[in-house]
Amino acid sequence: MRIISGTHKGRRIIAPSKLPVRPTTDVAKEALFNILNNHYHLSEITVLDLFSGTGNIAYEFAARGSENITSVDANYDCVKFIKKTSEELEFPITTIKSDVFKYLDKAPVKADIIFADPPYDFADEKFSRIAELVFQHNLLNEGGQLIIEHSKHTDLSNLKNFRENRKYGSSVFSFFE
Repeated sequence: MRIISGTHKGRRIIAPSKLPVRPTTDVAKEALFNILNNHYHLSEITVLDLFSGTGNIAYEFAARGSENITSVDANYDCVKFIKKTSEELEFPITTIKSDVFKYLDKAPVKADIIFADPPYDFADEKFSRIAELVFQHNLLNEGGQLIIEHSKHTDLSNLKNFRENRKYGSSVFSFFE
């Protein structure tokens, strides 16, 4: 995995092979950040990264100037890796080890961007539960977006607050506002 742009552009990050993750591809990540750059000043936003895995998305936000980033993952080794890497790169990422659904139920933060990258084999109800909790607890700042990454075999267009989706290979980003 590598950082596409910003202060650490081109920097490769090698995650331990034992982590149970599927990092967002560089092509999909670059496309996502091209979209976000057209809507936000990334240095001025608050980011909540759910199902953070290796921290791939959080690192990209940090490299582009975001200073208020929270990464949430239930896996201890993932959280430990994100914490270690963000300290090495001097990125302002707060790591939290928690079940994402429990965290969303009591989330102490509001964000401009909430990015969720759950396992692609999640049941449809779990994908919809993410969106439900975000909007039920009013976790987005005004003008904010929830972005859920999922496989091309999952369709979230029927969920409340859905705006659009973008497909990149086998990955899809669904946008909610």
